[in-house]
Amino acid sequence: MANDEDVLESVGPRLRALRGERGTTLAQLSEATGISVSTLSRLESGQRRPTLELLLPLARAHQVQLDELVDAPPTGDPRVYPKPIKRHGTVHIPLSRRPGGLQAFKQILPEGYPGRDVEQKTHEGYDWFYVLSGRIRLKLGDQDFVVKEGEAVEFDCRVPHWFANPGPGPAELLCLYGPQGERMHVRARTR
Repeated sequence: MANDEDVLESVGPRLRALRGERGTTLAQLSEATGISVSTLSRLESGQRRPTLELLLPLARAHQVQLDELVDAPPTGDPRVYPKPIKRHGTVHIPLSRRPGGLQAFKQILPEGYPGRDVEQKTHEGYDWFYVLSGRIRLKLGDQDFVVKEGEAVEFDCRVPHWFANPGPGPAELLCLYGPQGERMHVRARTR
């Protein structure tokens, strides 16, 4: 069993690895947390002792439980207690809690989302979604699809893509995103 000093010393490398898995720079993490780049760097290198005031915003920014940052012993409860993320009228409900790799989300899109303007985007990674209820219009390159309840799609995000909820009513999706897709769909900031 590790003593308190060992636990505190392991926090820095864990923070660096977590940031690396997410593909986040120190500057991006500083902007998201309000913690200076130099403090973040010192935390990761073990030159700064982690405090609750520093770890709380880092756990929020990385969307992990605080006990994951300090390697707390498991509680034996495998259930995920999701905290919905609301962006641009949509709701993203995290269904997984491990950093890096694929992340699962339930996504709820209101009728008419995101509006009438079709603006296809590209980014690294792959997207996969399954329509639980409602319909989704997907423009993928030159193709235009309506994905109905019970149907799934998977595509390379380097292909220009755009999706919308043509209605009627809200659409509910089960989504799997890699780290790049999660940043694009769940954590991207508005300009």
